[in-house]
Amino acid sequence: MHFCDLDLDAGRKLATELGGSNHFSKVDLLKEPEIHRWIDRIQKRSGTVDILVNNAARDPRIPFATMTCKQWDDLFAGNLRAYFLAAQRAEPHMPPGSSIINLASITFHSAPNQMSAYVATKGGVLGFTRSLARELGPKRVRVNAVSPGWVMTERQLKQFVTPAVKRLIRRSQCDPDLIQPEEIASVVTFLASDGARAITGQELLVDRGWMHS
Repeated sequence: MHFCDLDLDAGRKLATELGGSNHFSKVDLLKEPEIHRWIDRIQKRSGTVDILVNNAARDPRIPFATMTCKQWDDLFAGNLRAYFLAAQRAEPHMPPGSSIINLASITFHSAPNQMSAYVATKGGVLGFTRSLARELGPKRVRVNAVSPGWVMTERQLKQFVTPAVKRLIRRSQCDPDLIQPEEIASVVTFLASDGARAITGQELLVDRGWMHS
């Protein structure tokens, strides 16, 4: 597995923890040449790119009235343009049966306050997923989106998940248990597997029923 991040120390630590044939690279996904060089290195090492998971994103809380054009553009560059660039570079090396999984968010459906730019990027991810699935379907390359609910990542727990937020989550979900990162990873793994070979162009809500109503 190959993965990238800007945080060199965290990336190296995770690669060590995962062990085996896991390779970390420091890549700035706002820079097209860096994305191209990274995908090209993977292709040369592996021969093919069988699975691409687009997961990079930022979710700042920015009031619409004070948001700058640069903040808007930077968010779209990281949350949506990077998905396009990675998929476009990887696609020529994806054999039949390959899979692209794009991470979206249930915020597209719930539209929380002070997240208009973030929600817009995730709407773009869903549109990109649906259209790309149609375009790459004749090559037998599947494209799907996973829209997580509020996941208890280290960053979310540190910055946003207060006791009040936990109460909100438990009220909003059908199942009150808090979503853990490995549960999202399991769904992504399924979509990448042959067990999901008849699924493409779809959005899977992994939110413990938050959007049930």
